[in-house]
Amino acid sequence: MTDRWLILADDLTGAADCAIAFGRRGSIAAVTWGEVSDASDHQLPVLAYDAASRGMSAVDAAQRHADILTRLCEPGRKLFKKIDSTLRGQPAAETKAALDFLKANLGAGFGVFAPAFPATGRTTVDGRILVKGSPLEEAEVWQRDHTYPNADLVDVLATAGIRGAKVTLATIRGGNLKAVLTKLAAEGDVVACCDAETDNDLHLIAEASPHASKATFFIGSAGLAHALAGLGAGTAVAPLRIPVSEKGTLIVVGSLAGASRSAAKKLDETGTVKHFPVAPETLLDASAPERARLAADVSKHLTSGGDALVEIMMDDRPNMALGPKLADGLAVTLESIAPAIGAFAATGGETAAALLSRFGVNGIRLADEIEPGVSLGQTLGQLSVPIATKAGAFGDEMSLIRISERLRAVRTKGSFS
Repeated sequence: MTDRWLILADDLTGAADCAIAFGRRGSIAAVTWGEVSDASDHQLPVLAYDAASRGMSAVDAAQRHADILTRLCEPGRKLFKKIDSTLRGQPAAETKAALDFLKANLGAGFGVFAPAFPATGRTTVDGRILVKGSPLEEAEVWQRDHTYPNADLVDVLATAGIRGAKVTLATIRGGNLKAVLTKLAAEGDVVACCDAETDNDLHLIAEASPHASKATFFIGSAGLAHALAGLGAGTAVAPLRIPVSEKGTLIVVGSLAGASRSAAKKLDETGTVKHFPVAPETLLDASAPERARLAADVSKHLTSGGDALVEIMMDDRPNMALGPKLADGLAVTLESIAPAIGAFAATGGETAAALLSRFGVNGIRLADEIEPGVSLGQTLGQLSVPIATKAGAFGDEMSLIRISERLRAVRTKGSFS
């Protein structure tokens, strides 16, 4: 296995939770976005890029991916197309862009599609995604936001004109998986849709896939990334160290997922943070006086060493179309408080990306994983602080408490270990 990877994701948290799979095993890994102008970025063994395409149309997402692949998918890098484990966004169109790129540059392209992430309750059986054992179509995340009529992987790929072939659990575990994948790759113009219920299933897929074709690439979530990273020999790297900070941690909850809302409530109940709820109306009105007051109050609290929980308050039937506007409104509102931040955490990739860009951050050097789907690292750019990112629907009601405690330890000790 090569130790040089390009991870192309549709949002920031996904880019991070895949890259840290390699970072935890000794590879230097970082996430970036926007213009990659520093040549040193190209030398990183593991480069994860946030295409920020989750909210785009299929046509626009495919074009964004084609452009990025042309810039960043240099010879010698394996490609990992990170998708949302619940199929949000445009995974089919983005996979088609990757296939087309590889066919144009290598003469062939063979995709191994395994979206399961067992550690977070996402599995795949008979080519369909399950969430904690139930069909994805019944899950909160699908009810709130979905792109496709159903969660059958072959049907999903067909929307972009891709032929999918189901590889069942019996085949995954049957001892002949390498031959099956090699045969599929030889047929050409096909993506293998692989079942997986356990981390060992993903390990078997990772082990059998790389040599099926010279143009094998991977489509999945952090579960598959961990399986692939586990194939390489780990190497020791110097631990990241940062200056000790007496400033507080800024924790922002912008995700609409119930898991993040429950976690925010639990964190608030500990009394270890000051809660700053903010109404959507405030963030949609650029002239709202509450904006300046919020920034001033949060900055004062962080400067004094206190931790701040900023939460966008939504009702039970939120308008999903407002998500990007709310994230941008919060980012503009809090832009001035960057010097007061000792550490930072955010739930939801859109929220995290908007805030980090306003803070002058252009990347994240990854250091560790707090729990499945929650990566820990150091921001790069004008602001250099410890950071934790979490997909909104990941974790449980205690996740933000664990994140808060870990960030407090990192910033007060100046060490990620």
